[in-house]
Amino acid sequence: MTAPHTPPDPDLPVGTAEAAASTPPGARHRRVRTPLGSYLIAAESGAVTGVWREEQSHFPSSDRLGEEAPSGDPLLDAAESQLLAYIAGERDGFDLPLAPRGTPFQQSVWTLLQQIPRGATTTYGQLARELGRPRAAQAVGAAVGSNPISIVVPCHRVLATGGAMTGYAGGIETKQALLVLEGALLA
Repeated sequence: MTAPHTPPDPDLPVGTAEAAASTPPGARHRRVRTPLGSYLIAAESGAVTGVWREEQSHFPSSDRLGEEAPSGDPLLDAAESQLLAYIAGERDGFDLPLAPRGTPFQQSVWTLLQQIPRGATTTYGQLARELGRPRAAQAVGAAVGSNPISIVVPCHRVLATGGAMTGYAGGIETKQALLVLEGALLA
């Protein structure tokens, strides 16, 4: 008989033996301070798996993140550099290998998010129509809200019908700042 699985203790520091039991192989992360707040970038093997604003909703549990990676990790170095340059207005996009975890439906929504050009916005309803599921705007909204690679996969470019700025895991102020930076909104 096997022992029952117990979830990792969220109070344990990342990288402990207890956390390592459920940490994906090669998982690591880095904290990055930006003018928009502190972000955590996570990677596994050769791809970025997450970019989250600290304290945002849908922030991952520590068992998913692996060890904190110092400078000298080529992938995290590139991700940090590109994120900082993007927020500074010195870069228009990202050139990073990505591997977000999600359902096939979420993956299809996140793929559409990556096709929204810088300086443009769309709506949840429009994304649902593009997926051939015009009645799925709420499901699209849930998938957009659970996007694990914020900014890089530009969920901030999705607005409610009529242009209202509704929920953003990193905060409406951050969403607005990103849209102003990209020229989709006037300052």
